[in-house]
Amino acid sequence: MPTPAPARAGSLDPPQSPARARTTVSPEPVPAPAAVRASPSEPEKPPAAALTPTPADPRAAREASAAPSEDADDESAAEGEPDGDAPDATPTIDLETFLQILDLDEDETHEFSKEMVWQYFSQASTTFVEMDDAYTHEDLVKLSSLGHFLKGSSAALGVTKVQASCEQIQHYGQKRDEATGQDLEADAALEKIGPLLARVKKEYAAAEDWLKDWYRKNDPKDG
Repeated sequence: MPTPAPARAGSLDPPQSPARARTTVSPEPVPAPAAVRASPSEPEKPPAAALTPTPADPRAAREASAAPSEDADDESAAEGEPDGDAPDATPTIDLETFLQILDLDEDETHEFSKEMVWQYFSQASTTFVEMDDAYTHEDLVKLSSLGHFLKGSSAALGVTKVQASCEQIQHYGQKRDEATGQDLEADAALEKIGPLLARVKKEYAAAEDWLKDWYRKNDPKDG
């Protein structure tokens, strides 16, 4: 009896045709990944402009209340328009100096600083009368002394325009023009002091109105 032929090793699958074997299945295109979106759980950061501002400290708040309106500044500038050579960019009141005076008050009534300011009003009024008299008598020494006195009182409260004009009167009374660095004759000095006296009175009136208005608005009795 004949021996059966051994089975061939290999795949049991039916053989494929060469053409089919060469056929390559093209993979389907993979869609591009979508843009990564921010997680809905993460809140969007607000723009810088929308951030809540840091509350100002009490001193800054008081400075804001002390600052006059732009309209008031314009009016004061118009009233204090210089007739001579003094700078007109000087503020009517220096807030930094005025706030230092307010720091001396023990409470919100501002009684201490108010008394200082009202004493200044009285001194200024008396000094202007004496200046007019000294000018009439062409007393340059007296004019220089009075200018020096009112300059110091004005500087203590921050009444800067009056301070600057009084300093000029002081120097002209000494027959000295500090702007040009030249000495003056008596007649030339008096000619310069005349317009200054008219101007400094306007500057003082603007400062007095500013200060009285501040104390009126910050009077706790009216709050």
